[in-house]
Parts: sequence; structure tokens; C-alpha cells
Amino acid sequence: MRSDLPKVLHTLLEKPLLGYLLDATSSVAHRWIVVGHGHHLVEAAFPEHASSMVLQAEQLGTGHAVREAWPRVMASGVEYVCVLSGDTPLVQARHVDALVESCRSCGAAVGFVSVELDDPTGYGRVVRDFSGAVQTVVEEKDLGRLGVDAGIREVNAGVYALRVKDVGPLLEQLDTANAQAEYYLPQVIPLAREAGLRVAAVPAEAAEDFWGVNSPVQLVALEEVVRRRVVDVWSNRAVIVRMPQSVRIGPDVELSPGVELTGPVEIYGKSQIMAGSRVESHVWTRDCRLEGATVRSFSHLEGAVLGPGCVAGPFARLRPGTVLESGARVGNFVETKKAHLGPGVKVGHLSYLGDAVIGAQTNIGAGTITCNYDGVRKHTTHIEPHAFIGSNTALVAPVTVGEGAVVGAGSVVTKDVPRDMLC
Repeated sequence: MRSDLPKVLHTLLEKPLLGYLLDATSSVAHRWIVVGHGHHLVEAAFPEHASSMVLQAEQLGTGHAVREAWPRVMASGVEYVCVLSGDTPLVQARHVDALVESCRSCGAAVGFVSVELDDPTGYGRVVRDFSGAVQTVVEEKDLGRLGVDAGIREVNAGVYALRVKDVGPLLEQLDTANAQAEYYLPQVIPLAREAGLRVAAVPAEAAEDFWGVNSPVQLVALEEVVRRRVVDVWSNRAVIVRMPQSVRIGPDVELSPGVELTGPVEIYGKSQIMAGSRVESHVWTRDCRLEGATVRSFSHLEGAVLGPGCVAGPFARLRPGTVLESGARVGNFVETKKAHLGPGVKVGHLSYLGDAVIGAQTNIGAGTITCNYDGVRKHTTHIEPHAFIGSNTALVAPVTVGEGAVVGAGSVVTKDVPRDMLC
């Protein structure tokens, strides 16, 4: 990847590669994560899995990585252990279950998933004998040295099932007689055959499920696979997705039937878009909840909650901590942060509301700002229900505008305004 960031922390639709595998294997009783380069970054990204992480202090290859975790595997008492690569994020629990079941049914000590690829570049090739039995897997850098045909299209997907009682001794026999001078895990395949143990290569049903990531080009290609699959899932659940080819929906987003999305649009994080909501084109959202709201074009929302009948945009920016209660409206070129707008509040244009609590049915005129920062601390502006704030008003927090008060255009408010007062 030519990046200081560990490969498993690169993202597909804003979710790290490793996060996909952790979700897919969440029901597994025993799970270990071998970390090496940039391990502190991986640990920081997934602190809830810290107790399951095994440090590979020296990165000496995939076989060495498995050896580092083997004491924990042995202590667990499992029959088979499955080995997944952190850069193959689309592997699902059903794939692992099918691989283990295939190994059990044929008595294989070593099983792995094989994939037929039109372009096998970068993958280890599966070498079979004249009877069709698997002999070995040869990594790409060793093809020429070993005289293996680079045109072989069957490759090792990097997903293994290993019978624990048999494979432990094989791991100790791994050597570094290869182009990268590393301990390759696929070497257990010829070692198992030499020991008279059965080896099984289980063909993948869908090659895309086992695509790995070794370059930015492959990362982007795989992201497109995920994007398309996610959009298809929601389209089949009665979400209306217009221009679906330009819609990006994160894997942890929740959408209700009847939601309307018009691309291009991006929805990420733990966003929840509920029934009756409509998101227009060129909108970006993360970790938002829309409860029957409309977000108009070119708006940017993060960590915001919009109640029924709310409208945001066009060209609105709602930052974390923003809450719009039912019927509230935030128009073009309005920015909010930690702002709670009560029912029916209107902020039509060109305003900044930060650290603000605004009561029901209040009108905020164009150009109004809350001056919430004194250079040291943030302060809150309180505007009570049915107030009217004229255009180009500066509210210097901490300050309170009373219920029904009217603040004239161009005012700089530094003191509290009493109820029903004209200021």
C-alpha cells in the first residue's frame, strides 16, 4: 500500500478492513488477532479487542504469525482453527463454516479456499498433480525459481482451516527457503502431504468474497464491490435509491422502508434514516438520525438528530450535538454545533448557532450568530420560545433572550433580554 497506516486500517466506505472481519466472526467463541507493523494503531482503533491481540514483534511471515498465536490455540481445546487474512474483508462466517465442514467430511488436516481469477497477479498459485490433487501453493515471487507456470489461474485465497492436533508439529518445520526469506503458512500444505495427511482445496463460490487488498487500486475496486452490494440490499428492502451508481452507504447504516435517496449521496457511520425521510443529491452524513426529515442538496451533517418534518439545507452544515425537534428548519449557509432547536424553529439563512438552546417557534433572522467562545471557554446562548431575533444580530454568550422577546436587526446582545421585551 506504500502507506504508514497498517493495511488493515485502510477503509472501505469509512470502515477499516479489519472491522469487517471482526463483525463477521463476532459469534466465534475463541478468536485471536495477530498484530505486527503499527500494532499500536490497530490496538487504538479496536480497544475492545485488546485482550485478543497477539503481538508478532518480528514480522517473519504468515507461518510465523500463526506460530505466535499457537499457544493460545492449543490452550483453547478447539479441533480446527481457521486463519483469515486481515486484508480479505468480505469473508463471512458461512465461508468459514463451509470450509471446516468440508475438512471434517473428508478428514483433511489442512484445508484452504481456492479461487479462479482472470488475473492472478499477486496471489499464490495452487499447484496440482496429474490426478488433480493439491501438491502445494507457490507464492508469486517464487514462480520463476521453482519453474511454476505463472498462468495458473487457481490461487490461494488465504483462508485456512487447520486441524490443531496435526498442524502444530508442521508449523515447527516451516523454513525460510523462499524469495522473501519468510515463514510461509502455505508450506504446511506440502508438509502435510509428506506426513500422509489429507489436504483439501475448497473452491470459492464467488471470487469477490475472497479478494484481497495489496494496492490502492485493489482497495478501490473492492470498495466498489461493497458499495454495490450495500445499495442492492437496501433497494431490495423498499428503500428508493435514485442514481444508485453514485450512492455510498456505510455497512453500519440503518435505513427504513420508504426512505428516498437521490445520488450522489454519502451516508456513513451509525446513521439511522427513518421512514418518511428524504435525502437529496450531494449530501454527506455521518452518525446522524433522521426521523422523517428532509435534507436538501449540498448539505453536510455529522452527529445530528432531525425530528419529524424537519428540513435542513440546501448548503447547511450541522455539526455534532445538533438536535432539531419536529418541524424545525435550517436553511442555506447555516452552521450549527451543539445547538438544540425546539419545535418549529426557523433559521433561514447565513447564521451560526453554537452552544445554543432555542425554544419552540422562535425565528432567527439572516446573519445571526451566537458568540460562544471568549478565547478560553465556550458559553451557552438560551433563547426562549416564540422569540424573534432580527437579522445580523450577535448574541454574546452567556446570554438569555426571554420568551416572546424581539431583538432588532443589527443588535449586539451582551445582557439578558427579559420576556416580551423589545431590544
